Amino acid sequence: MGTTAAHRPGLLLSPAAAAVALLFLSSSLSLAVVVGARVIHPYGSGGGGGPCALAVAPLGYPCEEHQVTTADGYILSLQRIPRGRGGGGGGASSSRAGQPVLLQHGVLVDGMSWLLASPEESLPFILADRGFDVWIANNRGTRWSRRHVSLDPSSRLYWNWSWDDLVVNDLPAMVDFVNTQTGQKPHYIGHSMGTLVALAAFSEGRVVDQLKSAALLTPVAYLAHITTPIGILLAKAFVGEALSDFLGVAEFDPLAPPVTNLIRAFCRRPGMNCYDLLGSVTGKNYCLNSSAVDVFLKYEPQPASTKTMVHFAQTVRDGVLTKYDYVLPERNIASYGQAEPPVYRMSGIPAGFPLFLSYGGRDSLADPADVRLLLQDLRGHDRDKLTVQYLDQFAHLDFIIGVCAKDYVYKDMIAFLNRFN
Repeated sequence: MGTTAAHRPGLLLSPAAAAVALLFLSSSLSLAVVVGARVIHPYGSGGGGGPCALAVAPLGYPCEEHQVTTADGYILSLQRIPRGRGGGGGGASSSRAGQPVLLQHGVLVDGMSWLLASPEESLPFILADRGFDVWIANNRGTRWSRRHVSLDPSSRLYWNWSWDDLVVNDLPAMVDFVNTQTGQKPHYIGHSMGTLVALAAFSEGRVVDQLKSAALLTPVAYLAHITTPIGILLAKAFVGEALSDFLGVAEFDPLAPPVTNLIRAFCRRPGMNCYDLLGSVTGKNYCLNSSAVDVFLKYEPQPASTKTMVHFAQTVRDGVLTKYDYVLPERNIASYGQAEPPVYRMSGIPAGFPLFLSYGGRDSLADPADVRLLLQDLRGHDRDKLTVQYLDQFAHLDFIIGVCAKDYVYKDMIAFLNRFN
């Protein structure tokens, strides 16, 4: 199947690519609604229980629901699986706390995306059964994190943020919360946009002193080489920075008529294969089965801000990772003190911070060429602190819902985490 190698500077996947991957993945999932897939979309505060009640406790794992409020007032949901089914690991009822690890999902999905396979195949359960104290994050605006101290999700002001705000507010708040609750530095595991936000934060020196290491699956820092046709078309559409006005809403809901109508229009274009949209968007996944995809489509996609979608499109257009571009020089000056948005420089990531990067040769979103750009930026990283895994047949979703990820990805990743416990 694939090959696994501990590379040195010169190869890596782009978190921005992964983020756009899920951007277009979610758009593809919204299209699944158009072509007949059944989607359960319980937005709101979660009548019927949160992820613990839905996906964790029924399988016999202990689970706790937590909330953390960001500096700008967003109330985020986190789920904690403090130990495995056999009692291994930490938690309130254990005499020894396990090593905490924080899992961060991608764009247009939420923390449930980690929990949809069997306990033998889902990363949070695998970690808990191996003694880790598992924390699962949910970004602002998603189903379980739609509250604010003063704003309502029906207002445009609630959605006035891009992924820059996740870098500055959400990630630090969640890392600090886990650190405070456990008294330990957690490991960090991100997928897609979860890697983009982490890399951007690390490049500015944020949270690196509060984490033991970071494992980045389908890392995204560049998006210049995405190959999916619908992804390229969507990126071009989103580069109209007035997209928020075009759609008429500040919330980008993949299942709402403005977005599904946009997808329908794209699907009428020559060369669009919208009956295999998942593969055409993410790349040909190696070890997804139909039941995994069916379960995934019951809970995902999730909303994000339209501003975040525009920000991703800017990354595709410009070929470099920057803060949100307000286009008008005077607005950029007001926000950043300069006419152009500041660049997130991946070479600024501390060379001694442990990184594990895993990417796939078939990923149409986190394209291998973009990953190589990231690895080039990391060429000065300490050789014993950077591990790079390349799986030639893997695509974007194999890393989170692929039935063989446990053998090809998670085993090596857990060995990496244990090196720095």
